[in-house]
Amino acid sequence: MRLVSLLALPFATVLVGAVSFKLKEAIHGPPYGWYKHAVAPKHYVLELKIALPQPKFSVLEQHLWEVSDPTHARYGAHLSKEETDTLMAPHPETLYIVGEWLASYGLAEDDLIHSSANDWVTIRVPVGLAEEMLNTTYHIYKNGKTGESIVRTTTYSLPEALHEHVDLIQPTTMFATFKAFKSTLHWTNQEWPSVSSPSNEMITGPAGNQIDASCNHTVTISCLRQLYNAVDYNMSATNGNELAVTGYLGQYANNMDLQQFYQLENPSACDSNYTFISIHGGMNNQSYAAAGVEANLDTQVGFGLTWPTPGTFYSTSGKPPFNPDTLMPDDLNEPYANWLHYVLSQDTLPQSISTSYGDDEQTVPYTYAARVCSGMAALGARGVSVIFSSGDGGVGDGDGDFASQQCYSNDGLNITKFIPVFPASCPYVTAVGGTVGIPETAAFFSGGGFSNYFHRPAYQDAAVSKFLAELAPGTYEGLYNLEGRAYPDVAAQAANFVTVYQGKSIPTAGTSCAAPTFAAFISMLNDARISAGKCPLGFLNPFLYSKGYAALNDVTEGQNPGCGTNGFNATVGWDPVTGYGTPNFEKLKDLVLAMP
Repeated sequence: MRLVSLLALPFATVLVGAVSFKLKEAIHGPPYGWYKHAVAPKHYVLELKIALPQPKFSVLEQHLWEVSDPTHARYGAHLSKEETDTLMAPHPETLYIVGEWLASYGLAEDDLIHSSANDWVTIRVPVGLAEEMLNTTYHIYKNGKTGESIVRTTTYSLPEALHEHVDLIQPTTMFATFKAFKSTLHWTNQEWPSVSSPSNEMITGPAGNQIDASCNHTVTISCLRQLYNAVDYNMSATNGNELAVTGYLGQYANNMDLQQFYQLENPSACDSNYTFISIHGGMNNQSYAAAGVEANLDTQVGFGLTWPTPGTFYSTSGKPPFNPDTLMPDDLNEPYANWLHYVLSQDTLPQSISTSYGDDEQTVPYTYAARVCSGMAALGARGVSVIFSSGDGGVGDGDGDFASQQCYSNDGLNITKFIPVFPASCPYVTAVGGTVGIPETAAFFSGGGFSNYFHRPAYQDAAVSKFLAELAPGTYEGLYNLEGRAYPDVAAQAANFVTVYQGKSIPTAGTSCAAPTFAAFISMLNDARISAGKCPLGFLNPFLYSKGYAALNDVTEGQNPGCGTNGFNATVGWDPVTGYGTPNFEKLKDLVLAMP
């Protein structure tokens, strides 16, 4: 304690004297589509999240690599909550100094909300106080396309003595509008590759098995089990295996719609339900008017495929509409931090979790993206398979016409570049792209490319290097980061799904269909392993890139246009359109049951 006090003396001196602010973070201006509307009201309440450094994260990451590598002696030796908390915790000196800084602005310990590992501190303060603390000015920014309004700044500073003790503070420079990767209208106007055949005819699937020809036009639970070779697999309700899906932005899973879906596609599941968990005030309004297409899609596909395995629906509070006359805190567009705070504080977790939300990587400040990504790594180290959809914009905006494309960099240069998606670009998650039809081809909207934030991890280096080496010299030179984390990792069907919404069956498409589909088959694999007395798969990518790819259906046709280009091509082996391909459950089951 004496050491901490002595170390804190220089900072205490700063507090009682003139504070010397130093720039902490700045962006070149609001991202494309946003504009400054007005000065933010001083009384408007912000919920500020302060991320403290994690000096032992490299140790946590090493644990993740070892327990996720099927060839390593520690494979499957997942960490406990207490162990990950220890490896994510800040130094005691940091806690003391940040606490003193907050106290100097009248914030007592009771005003602070700490995460389980103490690596995040949350405070609620009016804009006027936040501006004083961060030496900045907040404004109301509007999005010209969506009409959304948020309170943000493009720069903030901290006392120089505080810089090494704070990684980031948000909401400040983050303009991401994390959205669901689905559409009920746009994709259904497209011509999907399909085989014209009578409804009673059969076609051959990638596993050599027979599939109802109708699956080329309408994708059902039965179709997915046929296509991905899991027709006869029955899951357990009692072995401890669980599947979870996440909901954000006011998306509510309607239980009446779910029961109607079960009646149509999995009658055995009728009258079953899921566990609802509210995070940070998240709700699940059961009126038909409040039903969410995305939440319905995720729960219906995920739980419909895995019944009777218990399911969990996490609802994390989303974006309150901006109202300068309310004291409601503005926590817009930062759902992942709240969700991570909750799940990482739990002693036990579902073994597979699917999320179908994301946004352009460049709208998320690197510091925030890196910290959220480290939280995903902690989940993987604890034995959770974290699965994200890869996005619906191909290599960027989904527009192959250079004259109308809108892929502009947010670095002040405003040049055309491919726009990767986050969190799919995080190297500690499994990103799922989209396919259509039988035989499967790449969905034109399947998000894929290369991160500008995260370096390519070792587990995918050989596969991605091979893909890049086979590209024609100069292909899209300067439009993407050759050294970046490449995604997606895998794929699944992503069009012609039927979702029950407000009592009606509607067509849906997007990688929001693909993510819960792939997650459900991973849940089946975890079910098989747990029933055999083995650990769950946990972080999937080291397995997928070293062994699992041999049990995936390679998709070799299609492309994902965007940013005024045709995008990348699906090809033999890994590609940034469909990854390594779609699951063959029986082959995967044989592989995972042969592992320790």
